[in-house]
Amino acid sequence: MLCQYSVKNFKSIKEEVTFDMQATSIKEHEDRVIVCADGEKFLPIASIYGPNGGGKSNLLESLFTLRAKIMRPIFATKNEKFKDIRNIIYPYMFSQENAPTEFEIFFRTEISEYRYFISICKETVVKETLDQIKFDTRRKSEIFSREDSKIILKGVVSNLKVPEISSSIPLLSYLYILYSSNETIKDVVKWFEHDLIVLNYDNSLFERNILALSDEYKDLKLQILQEMDIDIVNYRIEKTGENTIQILTVHNVDGHEAEIDFYDESSGTRKIFGMLTFIIDSILNGKTLVVDEMDAKIHPSLLEYIICLFNNFEINKRNAQLIITSHDLTTMNSELFRRDEIWFVAKGNEQNSQLYSLVEFKKNGKKVRNDARFDKQYLEGKYGADPYLKKIINWEEISA
Repeated sequence: MLCQYSVKNFKSIKEEVTFDMQATSIKEHEDRVIVCADGEKFLPIASIYGPNGGGKSNLLESLFTLRAKIMRPIFATKNEKFKDIRNIIYPYMFSQENAPTEFEIFFRTEISEYRYFISICKETVVKETLDQIKFDTRRKSEIFSREDSKIILKGVVSNLKVPEISSSIPLLSYLYILYSSNETIKDVVKWFEHDLIVLNYDNSLFERNILALSDEYKDLKLQILQEMDIDIVNYRIEKTGENTIQILTVHNVDGHEAEIDFYDESSGTRKIFGMLTFIIDSILNGKTLVVDEMDAKIHPSLLEYIICLFNNFEINKRNAQLIITSHDLTTMNSELFRRDEIWFVAKGNEQNSQLYSLVEFKKNGKKVRNDARFDKQYLEGKYGADPYLKKIINWEEISA
């Protein structure tokens, strides 16, 4: 479970921004928060809004980049194709300073809560720490720290030996490569590898990866497609080459079944079809699913259906989380969301991204009411992340 995430000096993000999945003490939808055994409360869902170019995607990309920085050295020990992949971190794009990019993340597994911090300048790790936070006492104990070439191992890893380590490899990754049987290191890496899913639809390989996963949870996927009124009653996967497959979807037409190629389906149907594997996996196994522009190509009713899957704890029994960016305003309402589940990214005066939640937003010293028309007030520009065009071109002058 993701508890809190902060990033500084990444692409459009200049100063540190913090995204928090801990539930605030507001009264609406109190039955729709995740209550842990130690009494801490977290949110099952969050939606991030803002204008194009505001930095929504950069926030999620930074999380994807952090995960990739940790996992690529580990993957490279198992698969040759990862060995030559560089993992350069791009700092705030409007600065000439050579400052490091900083990531800090708090997350929970079934065993413990952890705080992981890493500071990176392009490819070089400048500083890195891992702390463990006990559920019952909230006491924080340091597991390791690293500053430049100085490494200190404590507690459950104090007896491990670290030979000379490359400055581009995180210590967390290196310890896992050498000591994957260590329960704490294994627990932390497992969360990044399996329990944090960041979907990147700009990746040209992504749709092919979707196809490779498409036979998982088949029966449940078909049931959900029927609930969504998407007329796919079955599908089958054929291997067409050593590394290629073809999906044929089955439709019931006038009492008989007809097959069509998956790529002849609408782009929205293809997206839903692909995402369902990750949605089902997240809900059944309590994972954190992060999706950029979830609403793109998807009808608002289907987006609402997906949100409700995570909000319904009779379905979401393992405390899964869904974090999305969206432009869809039909779902920006107090029926679907608590105010601490609605976030905004806005541009500052230096083209830098600023992040804040609706629950902390104030206008003339007043907070937004829980019964306000969120969508209407957002369109009116009252929340700062103004979606309107600032300048209108005079086409009559241009055409003259």
